[in-house]
Amino acid sequence: MTEFLTTSSGDRVAYDLRGEGPAVVFVAGAGPFREIDPETTATAELAAGLGLTTLVYDRLGRGESTAAAPIPLQREIDALAALIDVAGSPAVLCGHSSGCTIALRAAVAGLPVAGLALWEIPLAPPGSGAAAWAAEVEGLLDDGQAAAGLETYMRDMPPEFLAWLKDSPMWPAFVANAAGLRPDAQALAWTDSAPAGDLWSGIDAPALVMTGSETFDELTAGADLAAAALRDARRLVVPGAQHSWEPEAMAKTLQGFVTEIAGR
Repeated sequence: MTEFLTTSSGDRVAYDLRGEGPAVVFVAGAGPFREIDPETTATAELAAGLGLTTLVYDRLGRGESTAAAPIPLQREIDALAALIDVAGSPAVLCGHSSGCTIALRAAVAGLPVAGLALWEIPLAPPGSGAAAWAAEVEGLLDDGQAAAGLETYMRDMPPEFLAWLKDSPMWPAFVANAAGLRPDAQALAWTDSAPAGDLWSGIDAPALVMTGSETFDELTAGADLAAAALRDARRLVVPGAQHSWEPEAMAKTLQGFVTEIAGR
């Protein structure tokens, strides 16, 4: 059943809370929200059955978390702070794709993060052009060109992703929610601003850096970079393909990681 909270920035966030035990908050990447992301909901349900508290929410500007544009990264961090408080502080953040960079930014900002479960982080070496790309995305969003902003956001993804999305019934929803891409673009630009080891030097929380058993070379490289940069990180391959995980495998992986942290 959907519940709502209001953040310190005044945003109203929709979320589903399940289970009892150590908490894990799922941080979606660019675009998805609960209505069109059954894999994350299924994972949260399974993990709750394994003894965790799980929280899945609609990122700002998506689904039922309506929010006035522009939506800067700080408002997304404020949302996470409120959600961690509801789920149970401290919480493990499970980031998907660009959601990993938002989770990392939250940890650096000092939120009570018990651990980081990072799925297929799109991390490149610093100076790869993310700042200029993010500025282009934000400029298009500021000009009201939502579809162009979305296409620009997806420019460096495998071209079949954009082709599939544009031909799917979800395209209008993704365009309507394009304002919610700004925090992802800003977080990715942040990861491009300096070596990851410098940016994340203050993170003491353990991290599990994951890729799917079938994935793209760029995502494998990004995960390897992240695992090397974090102070306490393990690298793991989990069943999954096409940038998505298999819910049962991910639920079991999270259960092991979260309960291990809780027992420290």
